[in-house]
Amino acid sequence: MEGFSTKNDGHASQQPGATLSLNRSANAVRDFPGGGAMARDSLAVRAHRIFDATPARALPVRLFEGHVHRLALLVIAELGVVMACVYGAVLARFSGFSGTFSAFQTTADPIWPRALLIACVFVLALAAMGLYQLRQRARFTGIVARLLIAALAAEAVLGVIFYLAPALFVGRGVVGLAGGFAFFGLALTRYVFLQVVDEEVFKRRVLVWGAGERAATIAERLRRRSDRRGFRIVGYVRAPGDAADLAQGKLLPHDGNLLRLAMLHKVEEIVVAMDDRRGGFPAEELLECRLRGIAVYDILAFLERETGRMSVELMRPSWLIFSNGFRCDIVRLASKRAFDVVISIAVLFVASPIAFLTAIAIFLEDRGPILYRQIRMGQNGREFPMLKFRSMRVDAEPDGQAIWARRNDARLTRVGAWIRRLRIDELPQVFNVLIGHMSLVGPRPERPAFVRELAQAIPYYPERHFVKPGITGWAQVRYSYGSSQRDAQGKLEYDLYYVKHHSLAFDLMVLLQTVEIVLFRIGSR
Repeated sequence: MEGFSTKNDGHASQQPGATLSLNRSANAVRDFPGGGAMARDSLAVRAHRIFDATPARALPVRLFEGHVHRLALLVIAELGVVMACVYGAVLARFSGFSGTFSAFQTTADPIWPRALLIACVFVLALAAMGLYQLRQRARFTGIVARLLIAALAAEAVLGVIFYLAPALFVGRGVVGLAGGFAFFGLALTRYVFLQVVDEEVFKRRVLVWGAGERAATIAERLRRRSDRRGFRIVGYVRAPGDAADLAQGKLLPHDGNLLRLAMLHKVEEIVVAMDDRRGGFPAEELLECRLRGIAVYDILAFLERETGRMSVELMRPSWLIFSNGFRCDIVRLASKRAFDVVISIAVLFVASPIAFLTAIAIFLEDRGPILYRQIRMGQNGREFPMLKFRSMRVDAEPDGQAIWARRNDARLTRVGAWIRRLRIDELPQVFNVLIGHMSLVGPRPERPAFVRELAQAIPYYPERHFVKPGITGWAQVRYSYGSSQRDAQGKLEYDLYYVKHHSLAFDLMVLLQTVEIVLFRIGSR
């Protein structure tokens, strides 16, 4: 490189900019830790010396660089199972006819579009029952119970669809048999899935660079076996600047060759979790590993992916600045608004009888007001009056001071306790969505007094207000009801994850999981 930049061959002399660039590149190599010779040796010679370790790396189940999750494979499998059950139901229903499928299709169109429709409805019902969560902790009997509820719900939804679109109808006998077959087929599929989901072939092998306080947060955040279904930590390496060996796991010796260590343990990912990066950040060694196909993640990105939340105590503003996500383009805003309006109108239509009966019950109990207006903080810090069905006594806050809700709150009325458990008290907020104050999905709006208090105590709390607040949200389906600053921080981490990753598909997933929250009364107070 230096010979090329100083040689006047008529090519370099006519391109001084290129010569200057090459000189800078050469200087950069010389300035690399350890010098240019060392850098060249580490990236070429040293990598060549460990070629024998390459075949020893694991060959796990990974599609499209791990972006196809095992739950996606489960969804595909269960779609196939339900479609097969529909075909089986047709065979069983028309078993007395010669040429069963031909006999069926003489009175109806091809079977597969109807089978796909039925399968999609079943999968949506399973999602609404929370059965597509990797960290599912319910026993198999609990899963079977949810499968039964999902199957019954799917049959009811199909009945409505076939009533509205008679041309899609396949016959009551076929639908009934398909539902029964699907229940047993899905139960068998779930049993097999539970047996293989924790197999090593599905797990990424992870090496943690660091063994101090930041590395210890992995064990703190991912304590349960169900939390670690996607990876296995093969060990920790103590890094310069770590306060102490606080991480709960195997400490691996490091002789200065991180790539050899990673190959020896068949590592697929390295998580950088050192306490102090200013003293001895292994840039050269991590670059070697990255060029050999080993993924390198910061601990924040790793925990975000595995937990579905953002760790505020580990975050720095620079990490947020350079992170992907935080969509705010016109397409996203328009699609979210259209989604909110369409679903809100549908909810008003379906839930109007429930809302009417609730209003009568609230009025008859104490003759007080039916609706309750409370000032909440919305997008960009703007305050708005949020509507709710009144669930507490009229004198719940006699001095006007905001009070945290408590477990078994004595201020609740009898009707109020029930509508809170079933989340019916939130129904009037559909009007807030139609007006534009709120969205269907987003961080829950808090009272201004609480916001000021929490913003002083919790870092990054104001950042949750960069999107519209929602009737339900990612924090609501992942975290129990909060009534303290600690709970507020836990919910904030889920809210920030939503702010970063919000999309139409994400909103739909949250709405489906909200059905599970309402049916099983998780987190209500």
